[in-house]
Amino acid sequence: MGDDIERLKIHKIEPRSTSDHVFLPQAEGHPATTDPISEAYAGTGEKPAGPIDPEQVEDAVVEALKTIYDPEIPVNIYELGLIYGVEVSEDGRAEVRMTLTAPACPVAGAIVEEVAEKAGQVEGVSTSHVELVWDPPWSPDLMSEAAKLELGMI
Repeated sequence: MGDDIERLKIHKIEPRSTSDHVFLPQAEGHPATTDPISEAYAGTGEKPAGPIDPEQVEDAVVEALKTIYDPEIPVNIYELGLIYGVEVSEDGRAEVRMTLTAPACPVAGAIVEEVAEKAGQVEGVSTSHVELVWDPPWSPDLMSEAAKLELGMI
Protein backbone atom coordinates (compact mmCIF):
# COMPACT_ATOMS: atom_id res chain seq x y z
CA MET A 1 0.00 0.00 0.00
CA GLY A 2 2.87 2.42 0.80
CA ASP A 3 4.22 2.12 -2.75
CA ASP A 4 0.74 2.89 -4.13
CA ILE A 5 0.56 6.06 -2.07
CA GLU A 6 3.99 7.23 -3.26
CA ARG A 7 3.04 6.45 -6.89
CA LEU A 8 -0.14 8.51 -6.54
CA LYS A 9 1.76 11.45 -5.05
CA ILE A 10 4.02 11.59 -8.08
CA HIS A 11 1.23 11.22 -10.61
CA LYS A 12 -1.19 13.72 -9.12
CA ILE A 13 1.00 16.56 -10.42
CA GLU A 14 -0.90 18.83 -12.74
CA PRO A 15 1.16 20.52 -15.48
CA ARG A 16 1.59 24.23 -14.76
CA SER A 17 2.23 25.07 -18.36
CA THR A 18 -0.07 27.16 -20.44
CA SER A 19 2.39 27.09 -23.32
CA ASP A 20 1.31 25.33 -26.49
CA HIS A 21 4.92 24.33 -27.03
CA VAL A 22 5.47 22.06 -24.04
CA PHE A 23 4.54 18.42 -24.28
CA LEU A 24 5.32 15.39 -22.24
CA PRO A 25 5.97 12.25 -24.26
CA GLN A 26 4.00 9.23 -23.14
CA ALA A 27 4.70 5.53 -23.55
CA GLU A 28 2.41 3.84 -26.04
CA GLY A 29 -0.75 2.42 -24.52
CA HIS A 30 -0.41 4.20 -21.18
CA PRO A 31 -2.62 7.11 -20.12
CA ALA A 32 -0.85 10.35 -19.25
CA THR A 33 -1.77 10.09 -15.58
CA THR A 34 0.21 6.88 -14.99
CA ASP A 35 3.56 7.63 -16.63
CA PRO A 36 6.26 9.35 -14.61
CA ILE A 37 7.60 12.48 -16.24
CA SER A 38 11.18 11.92 -17.34
CA GLU A 39 11.52 14.54 -20.05
CA ALA A 40 9.91 17.65 -21.46
CA TYR A 41 10.26 19.77 -24.57
CA ALA A 42 9.63 23.45 -25.33
CA GLY A 43 10.53 26.22 -27.73
CA THR A 44 9.09 27.49 -30.96
CA GLY A 45 10.92 25.07 -33.22
CA GLU A 46 12.06 27.99 -35.36
CA LYS A 47 15.79 28.07 -36.03
CA PRO A 48 17.58 31.30 -35.11
CA ALA A 49 17.55 33.91 -37.89
CA GLY A 50 21.33 34.17 -37.88
CA PRO A 51 24.31 32.36 -36.47
CA ILE A 52 24.46 31.97 -32.70
CA ASP A 53 27.33 31.50 -30.30
CA PRO A 54 26.38 28.23 -28.54
CA GLU A 55 28.49 29.03 -25.47
CA GLN A 56 26.82 32.41 -25.07
CA VAL A 57 23.37 30.85 -25.43
CA GLU A 58 24.33 28.12 -22.92
CA ASP A 59 25.26 30.85 -20.44
CA ALA A 60 21.90 32.54 -21.05
CA VAL A 61 20.07 29.23 -20.48
CA VAL A 62 21.93 28.77 -17.19
CA GLU A 63 20.90 32.29 -16.13
CA ALA A 64 17.27 31.46 -17.00
CA LEU A 65 17.47 28.25 -14.97
CA LYS A 66 18.72 30.22 -11.98
CA THR A 67 15.24 31.80 -11.79
CA ILE A 68 13.64 28.43 -10.98
CA TYR A 69 13.38 27.53 -7.32
CA ASP A 70 12.62 24.26 -5.61
CA PRO A 71 9.38 25.08 -3.74
CA GLU A 72 10.62 23.38 -0.57
CA ILE A 73 14.15 24.81 -0.55
CA PRO A 74 14.76 28.58 -0.91
CA VAL A 75 17.62 28.10 -3.42
CA ASN A 76 17.48 27.99 -7.21
CA ILE A 77 17.81 24.61 -8.92
CA TYR A 78 21.15 25.49 -10.52
CA GLU A 79 22.83 26.37 -7.22
CA LEU A 80 21.27 23.25 -5.67
CA GLY A 81 23.24 21.21 -8.18
CA LEU A 82 20.17 19.78 -9.91
CA ILE A 83 21.40 20.77 -13.40
CA TYR A 84 23.97 18.25 -14.61
CA GLY A 85 24.56 19.81 -18.00
CA VAL A 86 23.43 22.33 -20.61
CA GLU A 87 24.45 22.03 -24.25
CA VAL A 88 23.30 24.19 -27.15
CA SER A 89 23.95 23.27 -30.77
CA GLU A 90 24.64 25.79 -33.52
CA ASP A 91 21.07 25.39 -34.79
CA GLY A 92 19.68 26.39 -31.38
CA ARG A 93 18.74 23.01 -29.93
CA ALA A 94 19.22 23.10 -26.15
CA GLU A 95 19.74 19.87 -24.22
CA VAL A 96 19.47 19.97 -20.44
CA ARG A 97 20.23 17.05 -18.13
CA MET A 98 18.92 17.40 -14.61
CA THR A 99 17.98 15.49 -11.51
CA LEU A 100 15.88 16.11 -8.43
CA THR A 101 16.70 15.96 -4.75
CA ALA A 102 14.62 12.78 -4.41
CA PRO A 103 12.86 10.41 -6.83
CA ALA A 104 9.54 10.90 -5.03
CA CYS A 105 9.71 14.70 -5.31
CA PRO A 106 6.06 15.82 -5.34
CA VAL A 107 6.73 18.60 -7.88
CA ALA A 108 8.92 16.59 -10.25
CA GLY A 109 6.75 17.11 -13.32
CA ALA A 110 6.26 20.81 -12.71
CA ILE A 111 10.00 21.45 -12.31
CA VAL A 112 10.94 19.46 -15.42
CA GLU A 113 8.31 21.37 -17.40
CA GLU A 114 9.44 24.72 -16.06
CA VAL A 115 13.06 23.98 -16.98
CA ALA A 116 11.96 23.15 -20.54
CA GLU A 117 9.84 26.30 -20.75
CA LYS A 118 12.54 28.64 -19.42
CA ALA A 119 15.26 27.13 -21.60
CA GLY A 120 12.94 27.27 -24.64
CA GLN A 121 12.33 31.00 -24.11
CA VAL A 122 16.01 31.97 -24.26
CA GLU A 123 16.96 33.98 -27.32
CA GLY A 124 18.83 31.75 -29.75
CA VAL A 125 17.11 28.54 -28.58
CA SER A 126 14.84 26.90 -31.15
CA THR A 127 13.85 23.89 -29.04
CA SER A 128 14.71 22.69 -25.59
CA HIS A 129 14.76 19.13 -24.38
CA VAL A 130 15.07 18.33 -20.70
CA GLU A 131 15.99 14.85 -19.58
CA LEU A 132 15.48 13.84 -15.96
CA VAL A 133 18.24 11.49 -14.84
CA TRP A 134 19.00 9.72 -11.57
CA ASP A 135 22.64 8.83 -12.12
CA PRO A 136 24.61 10.13 -10.42
CA PRO A 137 22.17 10.53 -7.54
CA TRP A 138 21.86 14.03 -6.14
CA SER A 139 23.57 14.77 -2.84
CA PRO A 140 24.21 17.97 -0.89
CA ASP A 141 27.83 17.78 -2.10
CA LEU A 142 26.58 18.96 -5.51
CA MET A 143 25.33 22.27 -4.09
CA SER A 144 27.30 25.44 -4.73
CA GLU A 145 28.95 27.24 -1.82
CA ALA A 146 26.36 30.00 -2.23
CA ALA A 147 23.54 27.48 -1.78
CA LYS A 148 25.19 25.91 1.26
CA LEU A 149 25.69 29.36 2.77
CA GLU A 150 22.03 30.29 2.09
CA LEU A 151 20.90 27.12 3.84
CA GLY A 152 23.26 27.59 6.78
CA MET A 153 25.33 24.52 5.92
CA ILE A 154 28.66 26.39 6.11
